[in-house]
Amino acid sequence: MSALHSRLDRLLAEGHARDVELLNDANFARAERKAEAAVLIAVTERAEPGVILTQRPNTMRDHPGQVAFPGGKLDAGEDAIEAALREAEEELAMPRDAVRIVAPTDRFQTGTGFDITPVVGVIPPDLPLVPHPREVESWFEVPLRTLLHPESFEEKEAFWRGADRRYHQLDWDGYRIWGVTAAIILNLGKRIAWEEFADG
Repeated sequence: MSALHSRLDRLLAEGHARDVELLNDANFARAERKAEAAVLIAVTERAEPGVILTQRPNTMRDHPGQVAFPGGKLDAGEDAIEAALREAEEELAMPRDAVRIVAPTDRFQTGTGFDITPVVGVIPPDLPLVPHPREVESWFEVPLRTLLHPESFEEKEAFWRGADRRYHQLDWDGYRIWGVTAAIILNLGKRIAWEEFADG
C-alpha cells in the first residue's frame, strides 16, 4: 500500500465519520427511469496527485459532450467496484490490476435517473491510456488539490424542468467541469477536506 493510498484511505474514513450535507439531484429524478451506475475517481500516484476525467462524445445518448469520470451502468451481477473498473478499462484501456481501490464514497442520484456510486482508487502515473472512440472524445488530468478546494468552483443557476436549479462549474484548460461530475467532486471535498489533504 502506497503513502497516497494510505492517506486517502485515512482521510476518506475520517470524512465518512462526519455528518455533512451532500449535493444530490434526487428531487429532479423521473420515477419511470432508474439505473445503478458507478464511476472511478482515479487518483494518480505522483508528487502532485491528479484525477483522470474524460469528455464524452457529442453522439452519446446520456450527457453528450460533458466531462465525466470513467464509468457507466452496472451489468447484471456486478457491484460498484467491478463496474467502475470494467468501465475504466473499456473507456480508457486502464488495466484493472493497475487500480488500487481505496473505497466507494457517497452515492449520487441524477436528474436523469442514475444512482451513481463513485469509487476512489489510486493508479500509477502516466499510464498509456487509450480512449475508446465511441465513448471518450478525450481525457485529461486535474490536480486533486484543485478539485478539493471549494473555491475552485463557481456556483451558477439555470432553469430546468420547471424550476431554478443551482449547479457548480470549474473551467480547466478548455474543459467545463459541471453538473453531476462537479457535484460528485464537491461531495468528495466534503469528505476529504482540502486543508487536511494539503497538510498531508
